[in-house]
Amino acid sequence: MKCAFCDNKECTSGKDCTDLREETLGAYTGEALTLARKAAHIESTCYMTKTRIEEVIEFAKVMGYKRIGIAFCIGLAAEAEKIHSILGQHFEVFSVCCKVCGIPKKALELETISGDSDEVMCNPIGQARILNDENTDLNLIAGLCMGHDIAFTSNSEAPVSTLIVKDRVLTHNPCGAIYSRYYLKRLIE
Repeated sequence: MKCAFCDNKECTSGKDCTDLREETLGAYTGEALTLARKAAHIESTCYMTKTRIEEVIEFAKVMGYKRIGIAFCIGLAAEAEKIHSILGQHFEVFSVCCKVCGIPKKALELETISGDSDEVMCNPIGQARILNDENTDLNLIAGLCMGHDIAFTSNSEAPVSTLIVKDRVLTHNPCGAIYSRYYLKRLIE
């Protein structure tokens, strides 16, 4: 599939360009069906009226979530504190910094940024395990590095959503690269 290059996007009018409609519909049972219904509710009631963080709050409420985890990058500690405080008005919140456990990169022979042999590694597996131990209902990613977000998601027992995507160059707005003709020129050969 290369839907990005489709000129018509007839799927928005109900056309099935695959032979997967029935098989896919059959997958929406139990928790998957509940999730689809609650997500559609948030989409319809919050459409163009609420920010992403407000949608997270509404979604967590309609799902009946009580315990929210935040896995954050040390570079977004101030943002994580604000997010924790906002969500804390509605839920029991747990937040875990990426440097948790203070493991030096040399322990796993990881490349360093600064050349400092005592540089501490990011620990997304540790973040996930700590939030797993807290029995969170939903975990949010706030600026984890590329790859660390995957490791966190793979090890989280609770569902995961990304609240902030890490992009150091574009102030955590990765779409800026495709909206700026200067960056786009660098990306497209």
